[in-house]
Amino acid sequence: MEIIHKTFHAHHPNPHVLFLLRLFYDGNKSIQFADQKQEFNKRPSKIGRRSLSRSISQSSTDSYSSAASYTDSSDDETSPRDKQQKNSKGNGDFCIKNIKQADFGRREIEIAEQEMPALMALRKRAQGEKPLAGAKVVGCTHITAQTAVLMETLSALGAQCRWAACNIYSTQNEVAAALAEGGFSVFAWKGESEDDFWWCIDRCVNVEGWQPNMILDDGGDLTHWIYKKYPNMFKKIKGIVEESVTGVHRLYQLSKAGKLCVPAMNVNDSVTKQKFDNLYCCRESILDGLKRTTDVMFGGKQVVVCGYGEVGKGCCAALKAMDSDCTVSHGSPMDGFRLVKLNEVIRQVDIVITCTGNKNVVVREYLDRMKNGCIVCNMGHSNTEIDVASLRTPELTWERVRSQVDHVIWPDGKRIVLLAEGRLLNLSCSTVPTFVLSITATTQALALIELYNAPEGRYKQDVYLLPKKMDEYVASLHLPTFDAHLTELSDEQAKYLGLNKNGPFKPNYYRYENTSTQPCMSSLSPAHVPLGFHRIVFSLKPISNWFNMSI
Repeated sequence: MEIIHKTFHAHHPNPHVLFLLRLFYDGNKSIQFADQKQEFNKRPSKIGRRSLSRSISQSSTDSYSSAASYTDSSDDETSPRDKQQKNSKGNGDFCIKNIKQADFGRREIEIAEQEMPALMALRKRAQGEKPLAGAKVVGCTHITAQTAVLMETLSALGAQCRWAACNIYSTQNEVAAALAEGGFSVFAWKGESEDDFWWCIDRCVNVEGWQPNMILDDGGDLTHWIYKKYPNMFKKIKGIVEESVTGVHRLYQLSKAGKLCVPAMNVNDSVTKQKFDNLYCCRESILDGLKRTTDVMFGGKQVVVCGYGEVGKGCCAALKAMDSDCTVSHGSPMDGFRLVKLNEVIRQVDIVITCTGNKNVVVREYLDRMKNGCIVCNMGHSNTEIDVASLRTPELTWERVRSQVDHVIWPDGKRIVLLAEGRLLNLSCSTVPTFVLSITATTQALALIELYNAPEGRYKQDVYLLPKKMDEYVASLHLPTFDAHLTELSDEQAKYLGLNKNGPFKPNYYRYENTSTQPCMSSLSPAHVPLGFHRIVFSLKPISNWFNMSI
């Protein structure tokens, strides 16, 4: 036993694995494991082969929706496009699942408001001035309770809004109902088809007597649709605010080709958004999404994370904390994670997570070689990272397990577990921390205010980062939530560093990259410092007054 213990400890240092080995040998019991292939062949190999012409999105309405929404789509199979609904004021300029769910949605929005201090503070401070008076904002983002707080804030600041969803699975139907009841033109429901998705965007844009002058996008689909169908609209549009890596990439491509018609603000690369929405958010929500869909135990599992940007770092930190054997491809080994090639480990891994922002990261060849029961999911914005289309072939059987969970079964009985059909896991299958979205939503609101009110000539037809002073202002609005007190620079210190005491404390290109998942070594205890901020406050002395500013 001692020899075997040492051998396995060298290859499997995980305590869960060692515990099972001790149990196996110390009990002096002979444990027989059934042949996996034989066991799976005993099960029904198919419940009915999916029609290849069936919509990718349609399957999301086969069973009860995820815990992210109260909606039970099985009770009403009528498409919202075929319904005539009106709110209590007789307004019918919306298309949602069920207006009767408005009261439930309102309660969710009220809960979200409590965890979005910066956005509520901005609403309170600026609603008297109405900095967005005359703004007509067309938006395409995830429609959740947090987005509702953003939309109602924009409205309080003077904007008119029309909204569609950027993801066919992430809409919270009860929240969409609350927005429609409140007078917002919302076109979205959970489980849209691809055709529904583009129809909803078109209904937001193509309306008689109303033309947008600002775009708030998440993924670039709305911007793409206007370029494709209504290019003349850009004559009146003042700017684009884009949140995601995918959408920003598309904007830079347009700019490089000389086809970008208006100024665009890259919100994704603002520091606060990167650290919270990408790093801290995914660190919490990756486990939530996997647990809700698969009930998997993470200890001892071999996991490969494809991509090691902020999203990948968050995923790796969470999985490592749960004692998973986590490796990364397309990344860096500097934080203690083994760097591997996906094709070399694909036969052994239990979970594959993509978050590169690229396409065809997990192709059919890799899917064919995966072990039985391997879980495959995506944490990137777009559904391009996993080649799901290659799995819709006659020889493979699709079996719905529960909402957003499918078995894809090979002829020999092997099956993989595919989550959300390769779309964004956390917002499709679970939820994300509201506080995180307070950061993102406040940044989006400030970017809209900046572009809408900027004097002519300040911004050209190019892509811009959010000014650092605004980034720091967003952070400052969140500090009271943590009862955080930061030391101010003295006049002598500010002069020595060549800084204004009120900021900005770093140039726009500075990224605050000191984001190790390990605690910062400091003579001061980080116990009362919010989330990962101690890594900034104590490691980078020039920004000890990072958040104390006015704008």
